[in-house]
Amino acid sequence: MLSAMPLRSLFLDLNAYFASCEQQANPELRGKPVAVVPMLTDSTCCIAASYEAKKFGIKTGTRVGDAKLMCPKLILIAGHHERYIKVHHQILRAVDTVIPVHRVCSIDEMECRLVRAEQPREAAMNVARRIKRAIRDQVGECLTCSVGLAPNRVLAKIGTDMQKPDGLVCIEEHELPDRLLPLKLRDLPGVGARMERRLNIAGIGTMADLFARSEKELLKAFGSIHGAYWYRWLRGEEVVETAIRTRTIGHQHVLPPVQRNLSDARAVLVRLLHKGAARLRKKGYMAGGLHVFVRCLNDGPGGRSGGSGGSGGWGGKAGWEKCMPLGVPTDDTLTLVRMFASAWQEAERDLAASSLLMVGVTLVDLEPVYGTTLSLFAPPRPVHRLGEVMDRINTAFGKRAVYTASMHIAKESAPLRIAFSSIPDLDLPE
Repeated sequence: MLSAMPLRSLFLDLNAYFASCEQQANPELRGKPVAVVPMLTDSTCCIAASYEAKKFGIKTGTRVGDAKLMCPKLILIAGHHERYIKVHHQILRAVDTVIPVHRVCSIDEMECRLVRAEQPREAAMNVARRIKRAIRDQVGECLTCSVGLAPNRVLAKIGTDMQKPDGLVCIEEHELPDRLLPLKLRDLPGVGARMERRLNIAGIGTMADLFARSEKELLKAFGSIHGAYWYRWLRGEEVVETAIRTRTIGHQHVLPPVQRNLSDARAVLVRLLHKGAARLRKKGYMAGGLHVFVRCLNDGPGGRSGGSGGSGGWGGKAGWEKCMPLGVPTDDTLTLVRMFASAWQEAERDLAASSLLMVGVTLVDLEPVYGTTLSLFAPPRPVHRLGEVMDRINTAFGKRAVYTASMHIAKESAPLRIAFSSIPDLDLPE
C-alpha cells in the first residue's frame, strides 16, 4: 500500500497587499476603506482595495468613479510602488527567520518547502503560525497573510483563497477530492473566463466534472500540457514544470491628459526604451527586435483607433505600431533609440489627427548575451560598455542622472510600477 502524500508545500498570500502597506505606513488609514490607484482621477481603476473597501464590492479593476459611488467615504491613495517593493523584501527576511523561502511567485505570494520534520499536520500548522507572527512582529501588524498547506504548490495556493483574510488552511491527500468539490472552476489559479468557456464546451462545468475526467480527456479539454498537470495537481501529485525562458521585455504607459500629444508621446517612448535597455543588461540578454505601439482614444466609427463607437473609449487596435528587426542583436540604449527615431516620422504622419492614450515598447527575440552569435564583420561592442557606464552612473547618482536628450521632457514620466508576477529591482537604473 502506498503511503499518503506528505504536506510538502506552504504557500503564503499577503492580504490586500498594496492597501495593507498603505495602512501600515499611515495609522490614520487603518480600519477605513482604502483604494490604491495609479493616479488620482475618476477615469482610472483601483489596483488594490483594503478589506474595509472590499465589503462595499470594490476590488482590483473597479473604476474609481464607480468605487466612489459604491463607497462615498472611500479614501484614494496614489500607489507608492517603491514602498511595496521594500516591504516585500522585509517580509522575505521575516519569513526566512522561520523557514527558507523556496520560490517568490509574485510581489505578494511565495512558496516554502516543508522538510520531513515539518510535514505532519500540526507541525506544518505551527510553522505557518510562526511565519504569521514573524511578519507581524518584524514588518507590521497590518501585513496579514493567508497560508495554505498541501502536498503540492497548486493545492496550497488554492488553500490560501479558501480563507481570507489571515487564513490558515490545510489540505491533506485523504481529503481529496471532497475538500475541493464546493469550489468553482474559476477558483482555480490560471482558469479565467476564456478557459472556463473552453472547459464548459468540453462538458466540464463543475469541480466534480473535472475530477471525473481522465488525464487524456483533460489534455484535450485544456488544449495544452496543463491539462495533464491539472489531473496530477488535483490528486496531490507534484509536477516538474518546464522552465520558462524570458522571451520579451516590455513597458507601457497610459499618458496623462497633458501628455496626449506627439511630442510628449515620443519622449515617453524614449524613456520606456531606456528602462527596457537597462533591464536587458541587468538580466544578461540582447534583443533581436523592437516593437513600438501607440494606442488612441476612439474617435467614433471608422476612427484611426479601429474602435466601433463612443468617444473616450479604448481603441480596438494600436493607432500606430511598428515591428523592427534589429539585424545584429543588441542591448544598447542608443542603438534602440536610433532605431525607434527612424520610424517615428511615420507615426507622426499617421497619428496627426488622433487622440493619443497609451504608448508601449517591447524588446523581442531575446537571447542570452553569452549564447548570442554576433556578426564577424561588426565592430566590437563599445556601445555596450557605454550602456553599462550609464547604468553605473544612474545607480550611484540617481536613476535619471544620465539620459538621452530626447526624453528630457518625460524624464519623470512612467514611474516604477509593479506587475504582480514581476518585481522590479530597486537598484536597477531606469
